[in-house]
Amino acid sequence: MNRIETTLLLLRKDNQVMLAMKKQGFGEGKFNGVGGKLEADETPEMAMIRETQEEILVTPTDYSKVGVMEFVEFYKGTKANVLFHLFVSTNWIGEPQESEEMKPYWFDLDKIPYDQMFEDYKYWLHYALEGKKINGFFEYDENWKLLSHKIDELKVK
Repeated sequence: MNRIETTLLLLRKDNQVMLAMKKQGFGEGKFNGVGGKLEADETPEMAMIRETQEEILVTPTDYSKVGVMEFVEFYKGTKANVLFHLFVSTNWIGEPQESEEMKPYWFDLDKIPYDQMFEDYKYWLHYALEGKKINGFFEYDENWKLLSHKIDELKVK
């Protein structure tokens, strides 16, 4: 099974989170955080910053890693193990802007469009937005039906 390592970043300000509508490629038509695959010799932090600059034209300056999520899914038709490093940023340079790939929107925390997102978000997003550290596991079938999931909240002092 292929292993893919990725990042995902959520921008958070006050009582809102920035989610971006994916305009093309994997996840097209869904709201998501920003991020993507690590390139050779990149750390997760380096990839998260690069992807955020490319996708919504901002540079995160104050961020924390809040989780590691593991997925067994069908990526481009092939079963894969996808690991993503989850970050939340509360400070950045620039204002989120639309790119060829993503169109950013701000949502109040009580109005998150879960029905327009991958199903796993409803299980882990609230933990990340509360600043809790988590590990998660999700398994999808080839039709993007969620088969199983598990979230562990890490007790960090």
